[in-house]
Amino acid sequence: MCGILYYSGRKIDRNQFEAAAKEMNHRGPDNTGFYFDADQSFAHNRLSIIDVSERSHQPFELEDYVLIFNGEIYNYKELIIDHQLQINTKSDTEVLLRMFMKYKENCLQYFNGMFAFVLYNKRNKEVFIARDRLGIKPLYIYNSGSETIVASEISAIHKMVSLEVDEFGLRQYKKLRMTVNNDTVYKNVKFFPAGSYLYNNKVFKYWSLPVEEKEAPEDEELKILIDDAVNLRMRSDVPVSSYLSGGLDSTIITALARPNASWTIGFDSLNEFKWSKIAGDEIGVDCHQISVDYDSFQTAAKELVKHRKEPLSVPNEVLIYLMTLEARKLGYKVILSGEGADELFWGYDRIFRWAKDQKQLTVEGFDAKYCYGTHSDNEVVDYALSITPEGTPLQKVAYYFQIVHLQGLLRRVDNSTMMCSVEGRIPFVDHRLVEFMNGRPFEYKMGNSFKEPLKRIYKNIIPRIVVERSKMGFPVPLNEIYNTADLPSGWDEWFTFNLNNFNL
Repeated sequence: MCGILYYSGRKIDRNQFEAAAKEMNHRGPDNTGFYFDADQSFAHNRLSIIDVSERSHQPFELEDYVLIFNGEIYNYKELIIDHQLQINTKSDTEVLLRMFMKYKENCLQYFNGMFAFVLYNKRNKEVFIARDRLGIKPLYIYNSGSETIVASEISAIHKMVSLEVDEFGLRQYKKLRMTVNNDTVYKNVKFFPAGSYLYNNKVFKYWSLPVEEKEAPEDEELKILIDDAVNLRMRSDVPVSSYLSGGLDSTIITALARPNASWTIGFDSLNEFKWSKIAGDEIGVDCHQISVDYDSFQTAAKELVKHRKEPLSVPNEVLIYLMTLEARKLGYKVILSGEGADELFWGYDRIFRWAKDQKQLTVEGFDAKYCYGTHSDNEVVDYALSITPEGTPLQKVAYYFQIVHLQGLLRRVDNSTMMCSVEGRIPFVDHRLVEFMNGRPFEYKMGNSFKEPLKRIYKNIIPRIVVERSKMGFPVPLNEIYNTADLPSGWDEWFTFNLNNFNL
């Protein structure tokens, strides 16, 4: 929805602060607002989605409070009724603030959405910062001891202070395609932890995913949750579209949402155009098919890396960006995406079936099945696994994918869509779904192939050929792009490309 920037410390140069906010104009080209109070500075770039009028511009002020907010509270209409809120706008921004005024930090338990926000009390100078349960919306925090910067993108922080590359963060990237445990590739810059809030300079966890075992649910219970997750994400005062690869996840979302348009992208040598056309034709949704060549891919990748001031995780992030750019040209500011289904229903069947048969989860075993860099770096792999709780190998791998691996996918969607001034919404990362599916039996989640609950529940509203097709993922021919057909993988070349174009 937006870009937010907060600074606390020395008296800031306003021109410098405004220039930093300008770095994120693509996140919110509809309005840019500022609020300054002694050593506290706030900026907001707005992408108007709900209540597009000026009355909902930010920083949003109400009584003693100032709010800068990125994201959506999808159930804001229900909150108004259930909690008898008196509001003057039609925005979820005001609902968020009034819920905080009524319940303080406990308001977070009532929100269904994706959010990162900073809230300031002008009277007592208190600052409250929070991020959604699963970290759908990004939030970076820089702390040098004497000054703090909170931003939606590293590029804004980079505009205000000198940053030093963290070598261990780079090692994580070259092995895992991403950094983990809230690390970034910079010293003194961290991800604000998902499912957490900061109050009185202390960080508190308000949501976590337990290791548990539950019985298989009724399919109808699951269907109700998925249907509602999609319906909530259709709330918008601007047109909504969707990605449609013709795979199971995007086809289900598109069939439920029936958006104005859908989108797919690929190379001449490798694409899913056949499947997206089949799905779009049967659902009755126009699917725009976009072809990209290797040169265009490379050019776009360089632009993304240089602007973001950090390497890209997966190469299909570039394709999502180019596809979303075309959607924005036709006026679409909201797009639905299928991330999260593989984590919910163990769509990475090769890894989950392997984990089920393991007596112990070893660094070497996980490296061989999951990691991407061809070099050995057991310290990094062990560091990544140390995040997982106690449990069986299957439980640890399930937690890793739902809480850690998913973060990389969420960053991919947010970065690539917001660069185009488009909001990506992800129904399968509704926290109710995550909690509901957590701990369900292996046999229920996977069945004889993969994602069998989804296939059973939605077989009557999507093409049979989509239900029966093999999983393909979102392919990018790295070996062909980098002319490395003699190597087993193009991942090392992808990492090198990113690091060569990534600079301070």
